[in-house]
Amino acid sequence: MSDFLFSVNAIAPIVLTVVIGYLIKRAGLLPKATAAQLNKVVFRVLLPVMLMLNIYKIELGMKIEISYILYGVSLLLALFALLLYPVCRLVKRSQRGVLLQCIFRSNYALIGIPIAIALCGDRGAIYATVMGAVMIPIFNILAVFCLAIFSDKRADYKSVLLGIVKNPLIIGVAAGGLLLLIRMLFVRLGIFFRLSDITPVYKVLSDLSAVSTPLALLCLGANFEFSAIASLKKQIILGVTLRNVLAPIIGIGLALLLGCFTDAHFSVFIALFATPLAVSTVPMAQEMDGDHELAGQILVFSTIFSALSIFLSTYILRLVGIF
Repeated sequence: MSDFLFSVNAIAPIVLTVVIGYLIKRAGLLPKATAAQLNKVVFRVLLPVMLMLNIYKIELGMKIEISYILYGVSLLLALFALLLYPVCRLVKRSQRGVLLQCIFRSNYALIGIPIAIALCGDRGAIYATVMGAVMIPIFNILAVFCLAIFSDKRADYKSVLLGIVKNPLIIGVAAGGLLLLIRMLFVRLGIFFRLSDITPVYKVLSDLSAVSTPLALLCLGANFEFSAIASLKKQIILGVTLRNVLAPIIGIGLALLLGCFTDAHFSVFIALFATPLAVSTVPMAQEMDGDHELAGQILVFSTIFSALSIFLSTYILRLVGIF
């Protein structure tokens, strides 16, 4: 029973916040247009600030094992390569880029990092943020690549590259890395000044970071639309199966078989493989001539089913003694 309660306690706050966002919208207090604008604030300001601070606060003497990062990157790239041909055979051209993203592009910053924190506290936050510093650029590069190669429009590679560089999450990661390097330099030079010594600035950044996750989850709930189109039913089932079944079974199952990872590592693997499709998949698909309608439906249903995939992953890992 304690294993069950542990798993429920890890996922319930996130699910309930999303549900509250949906109910607020239904009550007319948070129209979809307003939620969309708030979502832009979250992704362009709040989440980058959260990532920046999480990287800046990494303990300088802490040993971060590279093995779990290599595992996550290698498996993600392998799954992408293995599924490229089957997806091309199963769906039409405009839908291929969207469905390929289901296997690798998790909602890492919005749902994944909070899950890692819920499971392993500060250790989960640090390990998840370090993984995010590597994975977030890879997510965006692969997303642009698989949408560009199946687009009917001629790819403007300069614009594509600029779009990757200007991605707010990548900017947040880069800013955090720069601040961490400055902090390391100050330590080496014996300078005791830190960002936290600028109290008003640090307080504002901390408050923005703290509000990012709950506001993002409320907006996610407010953007839910349960208007699945019958003609897309097979593609939606395929996308949800890739994101909520295949990715966690392979990603987490193989890590268990290897037997060389700790609880903090597994909290990151749940964040990486068991979370739903990233919210930014929809506007990117629309901008790059992909099937954004399909992307929106998979986003909704993968988010719903991720409650089950995250719960089962956590519960099984608890049963085998990981958590």
